Amino acid sequence: MDLRLAGRRALVTGAGKGIGRSTVKALHAAGARVVAVSRTQADLDSLVRECPGTETVCVDLADWEATEQALRGVGPVDLLVNNAAVAFLQPFLEVTKEAYDMSFNVNLRAVIQVSQIVARGLIARGAPGVIVNVSSQASQRGLTNHSVYCSTKGALDILTKVMAVELGPHKIRVNAVNPTVVMTPMGQAAWSDPQKAKAMLDRIPLGRFAGGGFQLRREYSLSVVSPSPCTGHSPAQDPAVEFANFHGDIFPPV
Repeated sequence: MDLRLAGRRALVTGAGKGIGRSTVKALHAAGARVVAVSRTQADLDSLVRECPGTETVCVDLADWEATEQALRGVGPVDLLVNNAAVAFLQPFLEVTKEAYDMSFNVNLRAVIQVSQIVARGLIARGAPGVIVNVSSQASQRGLTNHSVYCSTKGALDILTKVMAVELGPHKIRVNAVNPTVVMTPMGQAAWSDPQKAKAMLDRIPLGRFAGGGFQLRREYSLSVVSPSPCTGHSPAQDPAVEFANFHGDIFPPV
């Protein structure tokens, strides 16, 4: 299967660790020219050693002004993966302003800002494009101590639909993917307690969480980046599929 990524330019946020890092590796292996965005320079340096030729941008996406300055001249981007996210686990009655502000700034506001930058570039070029928002099944379920995180992901799902409606006329498709728990460092911090994890695992047919290498790869979701007209979709992903069953090209022949 040919996803026609060779020579395309992809930008991945939250690229230093977890899903974002695995996604960069997969896109690099598929021949894409990748721009990796992370707030941790050491993670970017090690990523470049693994994926030579990867461009890097070190910026804290919670800082609107710094992000604008860092990405203003990023150049043409064909595929954007909005992956960066934070999770602060607090009981509802103990949610702090700091956790709320940081969560919405990174998990939602940064998606808007980075997508604006990329979409404006695509429109100016008259080029089609793809935006993938990495959401979560937490957008669809209430989870103890996840009130803010669940709220940001629920907001991201509806943002995805609005973006799809408004950007569709410009031939820019916008979809989300909603994985279950992925055992990245962030996932391990939240779900390593066996008692807490059991209730979630009991709802997953394979009885396990997704591995830390969960990534955007050749078997992706048909509804996300195929040449079909599908846009504004938020498919749930369990570890059995690991971003699975993607049968189509991200960029169809012209």
